[in-house]
Amino acid sequence: WTRRVLVSVIAVGVLAGCVPPPKVTVTTMQSGVDIPWDVAFLPDHTMVFTERAHGLSVVVNGERRLVWKPADLVVAVEAGMMSLAVDPSFASTRQVFVCFASTAGGAADVRIAKLTLDPALTTVTSRTDILTGVPMNPAGELGRHSGCRVHFGPDGYLWVGTGDAAIGTAPQDPHSLGGKVLRIDKNGAPAPGNMGAPFDPRIESYGHRNVQGLAFRANGQVYAVEHGPGCDDEVNLLVTGANYGWDPVPRAPGDPAYDELTPMTDTQRHPDAMLPVLSSGCPTIAPSGATFVSGSQWGAWDGGLVLAVLKGSQLRMIRLSEDGRSAVAVSVALTDHGRLRTPTVGPDGALYVTTSNGSGADSILRVAPGVAGGS
Repeated sequence: WTRRVLVSVIAVGVLAGCVPPPKVTVTTMQSGVDIPWDVAFLPDHTMVFTERAHGLSVVVNGERRLVWKPADLVVAVEAGMMSLAVDPSFASTRQVFVCFASTAGGAADVRIAKLTLDPALTTVTSRTDILTGVPMNPAGELGRHSGCRVHFGPDGYLWVGTGDAAIGTAPQDPHSLGGKVLRIDKNGAPAPGNMGAPFDPRIESYGHRNVQGLAFRANGQVYAVEHGPGCDDEVNLLVTGANYGWDPVPRAPGDPAYDELTPMTDTQRHPDAMLPVLSSGCPTIAPSGATFVSGSQWGAWDGGLVLAVLKGSQLRMIRLSEDGRSAVAVSVALTDHGRLRTPTVGPDGALYVTTSNGSGADSILRVAPGVAGGS
């Protein structure tokens, strides 16, 4: 506990203050869904989304269609059908990429599949698994820390944030894909410029705990959002080859194999570890998906990093410094819809936000800025 608090004091920047959120209008676009994990849009503005236990759906003329639920889908604790990315060349390829927990290889793992959708958006016509072997915990906690976020970067490559599967050695293991940020092409091959030997060439950065969000700033900076243990959720500026300091292996005889009293950024063990841009301190708020918003219609949020927050049940905007290495202001909105998992900027410039309350009571919300009389 002492170690963790010391790291929090070092890592948490002093915010310049709070800024008011913009006025917004909130509209329910889909209701009666169950833990919608991610949402995206096809070039013709068709909404596509995933649900943890139910697979991939599209919305056509306001009607939801369940297009694909793989027979090998594993739904356990935090695992299931998770993140989604639409191929930037979808108009010609008709491909989307999904990350989910699977038993296709016998033992459970987390993997990414490339799917081809038929022209009528009624079914998946082909599946190719381009990334396999992201670990799942084999020791009775199947599905723990199985977060998986996929996002096409402006470089055209797939960026992938993974969880450490609550395996103590995974985040620092150069061969494990757990507790990492990966960068791969559409066929799963390593992107150029990743880490070199002895690391798996698909690894961009390591020492992560449970990456839930990836966001790309207009100036090219990339940020990862990840869950901490009892303290210290983090927003991290990604640097190729960097170690982010999570190393939950035992420190003394009798310590658990997965030591959650380890500091989130352990600068004692790893003096070169990257300090976070922002840390939640104690207690955690469980930030999840993230995106940047831009435009004068967002008022004080223009250019800000927007986080969907699970435990804290809110949208939280972080205004970053010009160099992107510190947080200078914060703003909170949408506090009356329960747990929020993913914000996505839609083709109309509004935010589309998934709730994560379970029991079929979830929604996909459209949050439009700059509307007088909004709330």
